[in-house]
Amino acid sequence: MTKEELIAKMASSAGITKVAAGSALDAFTGAVTASLKKGQRVSLVNFGTFSVSKRKARTGRNPRTGEALRIPAARVPKFSAGKALKSAVK
Repeated sequence: MTKEELIAKMASSAGITKVAAGSALDAFTGAVTASLKKGQRVSLVNFGTFSVSKRKARTGRNPRTGEALRIPAARVPKFSAGKALKSAVK
């Protein structure tokens, strides 16, 4: 599903315009992004939890040359599905 398809589905389900649904989706993703930047978790009951995970620095290999290279430590976003979402997908 693309972003446009999601906006259309949200608009029809909520009985609002596509413009309003697009604004709501942009506000949601902006709020989640801002919280993750601060290192906070975003928990949606029965859906899942967005959080930030830390990856340690490690050594990798360039697949083209086989040369070893250093991959720096990084903070990455993580999503853990909630119980209701997991059971709905089964």
